[in-house]
Amino acid sequence: MNENTDYKVLVVDDDFRVAALHAGYVDSVPGFRALAPVHDARMVPRAVAEQQPDLLLLDVYLPQGSGLDLLATLDVDAFVLSAATEVDAVRTAIRRGALGYLVKPFDPKVLASRLRAYARYRRQLDTATGLDQQAIDRAQRTLLAGEEGGTAVATPTEQAVLAAVAAAGEPATVMQVVTAVGISRATAQRYLANLVQAGSLRLELAYGSRGRPEHRYLVQG
Repeated sequence: MNENTDYKVLVVDDDFRVAALHAGYVDSVPGFRALAPVHDARMVPRAVAEQQPDLLLLDVYLPQGSGLDLLATLDVDAFVLSAATEVDAVRTAIRRGALGYLVKPFDPKVLASRLRAYARYRRQLDTATGLDQQAIDRAQRTLLAGEEGGTAVATPTEQAVLAAVAAAGEPATVMQVVTAVGISRATAQRYLANLVQAGSLRLELAYGSRGRPEHRYLVQG
């Protein structure tokens, strides 16, 4: 893929250092080219209109406005890159169209994996003349899976469960996840077990004076 066909990525982050760092991550992935980062939320609509990026890397906390509010108004693909781990933030981002949600700080390999998955997703859609249900499902799996064998979160509910554990600030119990996400205990246990198996969470056993140990969960560092 040459420079004229690279996917153009616009980083939106008010921290100049972080924005430059993320732009550098983008430029290190073949097939992607970072545009000049935007630091002011008020300038994002104009930058999108003039530069027509393929993908935004959008922070949530911006001094001139919320990245989530921008997400609802911009007709462009976007990943949210933010330190925000509140369940409401994750749910709002997904509801407003975010194709991915990465919690800062993250390993640059994680972003590179998501970008490569995005490129495969785009190729699947851009080369199709029509899409049946299987093709649509395959494109969605491609976008969410990241690199083969990776630990990317695959569904909105898994993202909400992971965010609830991260927001707990300490090893989270099943009931904390149930309360935060609004799902049944059995459903929470199933998702937590899947995330442990995928390597996104770590399971710890808390032993009391009697009975079986309590399962507690931490985001895998």
